Amino acid sequence: MFGKLKASLGIGAAKVDTVLDSMSVFQGETLTGTVHIKGGDVEQQIDAINLKLCTEVKVESDESTSYQDFIIGKLQAVQPFVIQPNETKQVPFEFRLNDETPITALNVLKNLCHVWVETTLDIDFAIDPKDRDFVEVKPLPVVSKVLSAIGQAGFAMVKADVEKGHLRGGNFSSKSGCYQEIEFRSNGFINRKEIEVSFILDGNLVHCLAEVDRSFSMRGDQYVSFSLAKDASDSEIHSVVNRILSI
Repeated sequence: MFGKLKASLGIGAAKVDTVLDSMSVFQGETLTGTVHIKGGDVEQQIDAINLKLCTEVKVESDESTSYQDFIIGKLQAVQPFVIQPNETKQVPFEFRLNDETPITALNVLKNLCHVWVETTLDIDFAIDPKDRDFVEVKPLPVVSKVLSAIGQAGFAMVKADVEKGHLRGGNFSSKSGCYQEIEFRSNGFINRKEIEVSFILDGNLVHCLAEVDRSFSMRGDQYVSFSLAKDASDSEIHSVVNRILSI
């Protein structure tokens, strides 16, 4: 009885460790790995193994700006089971990234984009053991080419973060409740221009919304939205980037 009481407080309880087959994936790919569970000092009922794909989002109000963890995908790995003292179990899993998972592998001055898998053992009347594993999310080639083309036009990638809310373009909208913004800035003072781009995967398409802010312009922020096939040609990519740059 005393052992079960200690386990409920997390002392001598089961432990969890998730091992990913790869810590680096492209947008839209599937994470694979194994959840390793080690029994504690007493028998325990595991009601579920819950995996959550998480990021950190910026929440703005009139008074302040704060950051909070945000779940963009969930997976329940197994049905309830009992793990005996010191017993070990391995549970393999596959977890496809949400299409709106932020890109983290960016050559940017201030990168506030983080993605991780959080694993929790669901145990009644006990502190749930947890494990957190960070993941590098790389841009698809078509996205990388868009970012490179903007950079080659004289813009520096200065900041990337994830905003809470929804993104709406001409013929698409986000669904997850958050969206990434990647900010570029030109070096000029009089002709200073800022460009923020956001991407959404949709099957074989990549949607993009670009917001352009030109200092000292009377027109205010301007928006350009477009969609590219994942295998878009270089000429198609340069055509849509030129639309952004022409504002």
